[in-house]
Amino acid sequence: AAPLPGRLPARLIDAQFAKRLVIINALVPLALLGWDAYHHQLGVNEVNFAIRTTGLIGLVFLVLALAVTPLRRLTGWHQLIAVRRNLGVFGFGYLVLHFAIFLVFDREGSVWSTLTEIVAREYLWFGAAALVLMIPLAVTSTDGMVSRLGARRWKRLHRLAYPIAVCGIVHYYLLVKSDVRQPFAFAVVIGALLAYRLVRHELDLRAELRSARDKLNAL
Repeated sequence: AAPLPGRLPARLIDAQFAKRLVIINALVPLALLGWDAYHHQLGVNEVNFAIRTTGLIGLVFLVLALAVTPLRRLTGWHQLIAVRRNLGVFGFGYLVLHFAIFLVFDREGSVWSTLTEIVAREYLWFGAAALVLMIPLAVTSTDGMVSRLGARRWKRLHRLAYPIAVCGIVHYYLLVKSDVRQPFAFAVVIGALLAYRLVRHELDLRAELRSARDKLNAL
């Protein structure tokens, strides 16, 4: 069958190649950060630079993971779904590293100092909430967990990705304080993705209702 107008043939995207491409590109920022850290090229405040960089990269990957489904539906590139899990897992990985650097280097490995700082700083409330909420998503990211939970319950659980992204953006916004251009850009993208999801859900419900009415009329 010919591809729909405005859509590229699905064969232009190979799922395995896309996965490898995502993995390689996801490791590049980590390699560069490690290289610069080893050569003490992270600036005056190396720890702060590493914390902010890993947090920003983690948020980018999270937003990219959320964008996969709308892009897949709009373009017809169904193989894109193959990279969604990789994007989400790398997003979680970078955010864990983000927190680990904060704990080990900024708080000198003190759990009590870290907890005290989180309680005292409003922006850390949202960052900690985002990281905690991501744990069940990361744990259930395997095919085996999808089978155990069932597709419907798994999908419901992974809708947490949207409030996680919102918490991440609020965390970023409260952190930067003055220059809020980047967090605002993230907020616009997440807002657009949420709007698309709501509109798509409404259209799907209407389609189901029409199909049900047609079946009843056919009886």
